[in-house]
This record gives sequence, structure tokens and C-alpha cells, in this order.
Amino acid sequence: MSKWLCIENCGACCNLDPSDRPDLADYLSKSELDLYLSMVGEDGWCINYNKESRKCQIYENRPRFCRVKPDVFQEMYEIPLEEFEEFAIDCCHQQIEGVYGEESEEINNYRTQVP
Repeated sequence: MSKWLCIENCGACCNLDPSDRPDLADYLSKSELDLYLSMVGEDGWCINYNKESRKCQIYENRPRFCRVKPDVFQEMYEIPLEEFEEFAIDCCHQQIEGVYGEESEEINNYRTQVP
């Protein structure tokens, strides 16, 4: 079984466009939703994402909803711990393909690193 991995030079999860996530209020508290919306730049990307370095500028202090961890996914999405790896990998595939395309360098890089 593959293990979930955050790959470098991706940042697809930092594309926060709320129109792509109509169910935000289903799993974010009111304060988290307000924070989430405050982090969305005019172009739909997180204001804390550095597009040149392709890195999060607040990574160590990022909010809970930005953390891809088994306990967070269990709490937020009710994903059982034993299903975390598969669920997180599927989420990344969908997000990377949605942001960059099905034949993008980013998704090909992800497929190589997370078979």
C-alpha cells in the first residue's frame, strides 16, 4: 500500500478557491471558515503561498485545515485512521489534476513519488 506524501514544488492544496469547495461549512468551524476565507487571495491561491519558491510561508504555523495528518482527517472528515493513506492520496490526485491538469508535470511527479 502506498503512503501519502507531500511532494515538493506542487502547492496544489494552496489553491483555496471557495467555489471549488462548496462544502467548507460542513467541516470547518465558523472561526476556521472565517480564517480560511481570509487566506484566499484574489486569484484563489492562499496568500501565504509563495508562488516563486512554491512553498508555504507559514508551514510550521499553518491552520489545522491545512494539515494532512491522520488525526486531523479523522476529526474533520470522519476518515478512519486505517483509510487515511488511500483517502489522502486520492485527495491529492484530484486536487493536483484539478489545478494543474491530468498530464501536468505536477501530477506525473506525484504519481512517480506516490505510486
